[in-house]
Amino acid sequence: MGFTKPDLPDIDYAEWKTRPRGERLRTVAEHWVEHGFGTPLAVYLLYLVKCALYVLGAAAVISLTPGLGALTDISSWWTEPIVYQKLVVWTLLFEILGLGCGFGPLTMRFLPPLGGLLYFLRPGTLRLPPWPGKVPFTRGDERGLIDVALYAVVLGSGIQALLASGRGVPPVDGGHVGLLDPMVVVALVIALCVLGLRDKTVFLAARPEHYLLMLLMFFVPFADMVIGFKLVMLALWWGAATSKLNHHFGHVVAVMMSNSPVMRLGWLERKMYRNPPQDLRPSRIPALLAHGGTVVEYLVPAYLVFLGHGGPLTWAAIIFMAVFHLHIISTVPMGVPLEWNIFFIFSLFYLFGHYGYIHVQQLRSPLVLAMILFSALVAVVGHIRPQWVSFLTSMRYYAGNWATSAWCFRGDAELKLEQHVTMSAALPVTQLTKLYGPETADILIQTGLGWRSMHTHGRALNGLIARAVDNPEDYAVRDGEIVAGPLLGWNFGEGHLHNEQLLTALQRRCQFEEGELRVVVLESQPIHRQRQAYRIIDARTGVIEEGYVLVEDMLARQPWPEPDDLFPVHPLHHDDTQDLPSARAR
Repeated sequence: MGFTKPDLPDIDYAEWKTRPRGERLRTVAEHWVEHGFGTPLAVYLLYLVKCALYVLGAAAVISLTPGLGALTDISSWWTEPIVYQKLVVWTLLFEILGLGCGFGPLTMRFLPPLGGLLYFLRPGTLRLPPWPGKVPFTRGDERGLIDVALYAVVLGSGIQALLASGRGVPPVDGGHVGLLDPMVVVALVIALCVLGLRDKTVFLAARPEHYLLMLLMFFVPFADMVIGFKLVMLALWWGAATSKLNHHFGHVVAVMMSNSPVMRLGWLERKMYRNPPQDLRPSRIPALLAHGGTVVEYLVPAYLVFLGHGGPLTWAAIIFMAVFHLHIISTVPMGVPLEWNIFFIFSLFYLFGHYGYIHVQQLRSPLVLAMILFSALVAVVGHIRPQWVSFLTSMRYYAGNWATSAWCFRGDAELKLEQHVTMSAALPVTQLTKLYGPETADILIQTGLGWRSMHTHGRALNGLIARAVDNPEDYAVRDGEIVAGPLLGWNFGEGHLHNEQLLTALQRRCQFEEGELRVVVLESQPIHRQRQAYRIIDARTGVIEEGYVLVEDMLARQPWPEPDDLFPVHPLHHDDTQDLPSARAR
């Protein structure tokens, strides 16, 4: 691993390029086992610096609160009630600016390393309304001045909240600054919700299932607000745990451990797989780690919320969960939700440590309960009908089961995107070519596809690509995630951002010929069905094929497709329409 150069497979590029696609994928998948993405040390340093700026920036800005105290006196004021409120606002702004999840090289953003405000403040870029046919004044797919203005209101009102004074009687012993006036975030909440009806990308970038829900807790009395914060944290932990009740998560653990910069022992990474390099299905070790992590996310948070009232056992649980999130950070997962996990760690010490004496049984506000129940209802619907709800708002996080897609561009058709679509950054392959040259760029793009292939749904996509096009060798295959990123300004695993809706917007601009662009869309697995719906779409002619694949077939296969080995598929019957991908559901 070099400081600025990626750790690539040791291959003769000219010879490797002549191999069939399946063999090329096998090369990068085998390399992933011990080297992960091959990320240069400079990239890890970049993320470390960014995490430090998130923490220090939050402390510096919050210290400007009148009457709170200087930054050098943080030990005397970090427990003030207003501090957590402002940290929620700070983190929401950090995310919606593009500085949090979806930032940097591990999301295929190089020059520049962020999207966010570069897109959301620029008229003419793409927007994707969630219900354009149902909500008035949301039709269209081009960002206009009203969208830019709404985004500016979110930023402006967020900054106003960060600089606002506390008000009211100090709510607890030891506090002297008071709380934020909830009216200071009204404009932020309204503007974000209205903006979300016009562009789901911006709304999801703000992580509304977490930070927007916490903003709403500002409107209840202090004790109920703290309990509400605790219940939001519990919902996030339990939602993540529930999403891991599947056969996919063992693959995720193996892939994450292989990519961890602190685990570079070779033999240990190989233990994550059954018999590398021949059999790259996960071994029992990641399966046990996956099940253990699920149990942890159910039981320890439940103890903290319902039984933890201080004392050694409570602090042991807090430290245990802090180490749990530190481990996630140490693996530097793709999508890099690093600040999100830092927020969890601070919340553990703040909510369950210092304010552990405020018990959930003391809840008096029906509004808090209503908001938590609504959030839980959204999550339940998302598990049962994943085509209707984002995996983020339904709290189904990095558990290996989310909607995804593969985009197949014939010849130079991919270049039409840069020619006809307003963007603030070039396509990843263009950025990589400028940095490293065309050969290294190609290998890195293929390594990203290798990462996808290491997951169960990647196995299905590889098989379905052979059904989508006559000869995959005639096409440049791109992961839908890195297609959506430079087009929309944000990407974080949300497959509903690169499905048929995005394809329709691009076809209107690029006018692809029949066969120039084919997209395979794969929906998440409903929690009660062991199958995933798919669609194969031609940009010009529309749907070519739809059906579903079985999870058991994905589990049995390797990350690379074998020659002439079509993935087994099943047609959708009339009573299966509930499993259709999200674009069809519209």
